[in-house]
Amino acid sequence: MKQNNEERQLTKAEMEIMNVLWERGKGMTTHEIIDEYPEPKPAYSTIATFLKILTNKGFIQPRKQEGGGKTFVFSPLISREAYTNRVMKEVKSTFFGNSLKSMLSFFAKQEDVSEEDLAEIVELIKNK
Repeated sequence: MKQNNEERQLTKAEMEIMNVLWERGKGMTTHEIIDEYPEPKPAYSTIATFLKILTNKGFIQPRKQEGGGKTFVFSPLISREAYTNRVMKEVKSTFFGNSLKSMLSFFAKQEDVSEEDLAEIVELIKNK
């Protein structure tokens, strides 16, 4: 049963697979995804299980590879930018009362932001 991916969050392991798919920018087979992992490589069955979960959550779409028999190619149904945008809106709403000012203030205090970076951020905001 596919669920609306707007209601779902990615786990760390699911995010790793999505990052591989987003980085490649095109559909990949299970073996191609595994090849992108550093050593020790995850087991085929582990990646296959996560691909099934991501399919059920509506984040990816499998299609049979042309001339590949039972081989499937998995493609993202949501872009990294769209997912990041959604998650950051949820963070802003949940932790900062939907206040961009509060969220930016929090990160500015938590991070060691240089004067140069701060000036660049202000410029970005002015030119939005």
